[in-house]
Amino acid sequence: MTTHLRVDRKMRTIFVEFKEAQHTGIGSALAATITPVAPPSDPDRLRNFYYFTNFAKVQSDIRYALLQDRSTGVKLSKQEGNAWVEVFVAYWKAVADIVEIEESPQTGNWTKVFNAWKQVANLLIRGYTNGGFQAWTLPCIYVVGRYLRIFAMEADASTSQDSDTFNNGFQDDVISDSSKHAKLEDSSQIINRMFTLCLHDRAPIEESRKWGVYNTVNLSFKTYFKVRIPGRLLSWLLLGAVSSCKSLLRAIDASHADLPPVSAFPKSHIVTFKYYLGVICFLEENYAEAEEHLSYAWKMCHPLAKKNKDPLCKCIKKGDLTGFDAAMAAGENEFVKKRIYLPLERGRDIALRNLFRKVFLAGGYDPPVNGQPPIRRTRIPVAEFAAAIRLGNKTRPF
Repeated sequence: MTTHLRVDRKMRTIFVEFKEAQHTGIGSALAATITPVAPPSDPDRLRNFYYFTNFAKVQSDIRYALLQDRSTGVKLSKQEGNAWVEVFVAYWKAVADIVEIEESPQTGNWTKVFNAWKQVANLLIRGYTNGGFQAWTLPCIYVVGRYLRIFAMEADASTSQDSDTFNNGFQDDVISDSSKHAKLEDSSQIINRMFTLCLHDRAPIEESRKWGVYNTVNLSFKTYFKVRIPGRLLSWLLLGAVSSCKSLLRAIDASHADLPPVSAFPKSHIVTFKYYLGVICFLEENYAEAEEHLSYAWKMCHPLAKKNKDPLCKCIKKGDLTGFDAAMAAGENEFVKKRIYLPLERGRDIALRNLFRKVFLAGGYDPPVNGQPPIRRTRIPVAEFAAAIRLGNKTRPF
């Protein structure tokens, strides 16, 4: 009996946090209650939530905990309360499949997780259209959309592995790229509905879902620009990427007058949006606009966020060719995923230029002529440049 009470008390955490979030109006706190990953501070959170009820009683138990229990229940309108009950019942069913994977990886099924989470997404969207969910709860859309994409990739990966095993490697053109990413395509359609839900909201701007436009369109961009890398061969899974992205951009442009200014949105939303805008322009060989958007995103990044760029920048500045090559090799997979490998590779020319500049500076001055001040050498033997490259490639100080 004691064990049951202890588990029940832990289970209540989600509902207590839901009640507090409803009272404070903090969207991120509300979104944390339907996150499908247990926080480090409470690693058994999902398991406790799953085991507090069962399939036969989940509807009534969650309704009681959300709306009727004195310690955890919150007073909502009938319409909104029913909508949240439906969302949490679907969330519980998704958690059941997630816990199954955690406890029995061999029998767990990512496709079941994706399908269950898709139901969470659909019911959440319905909550905004018919259930009266307010705009401050938008972080729930962000969290559900993000994990919908993640679970779709997991489901596609597991399906692809099963198919490869079944066909024993002899499956040329039997399974197309599109079928291998069927769940990701499915998720893109639902995420686009989230984007449309935000873009076409008619509420006053202070209470509008339009504040979620850039976050949801970024999720769509990430889905369209999913990259698959078999071995070292780069293959693009674009899902009609550029054309699909441009249709979303046209929708934003058409509603531009009704949107808040870009400067009013969270920086994290705009940095990602400008990055993908730059990628789209780069793919269309519109390099001037690509530079403008990517530079904008770069300048808006936090100045102390150096981990991803320090190694390359230092090697370029020092003219360290070996260090540059090592940094490129270490980050190759991530650079390819982000579509920036080729632009970064061109930075080697800048590193080489800086190395040659050091040769020029180390060359010193020509002897003074006719009492004039000495001037730097203007002619550098090619052998000195060759020696510098050899030294640079051996990572010796220069």
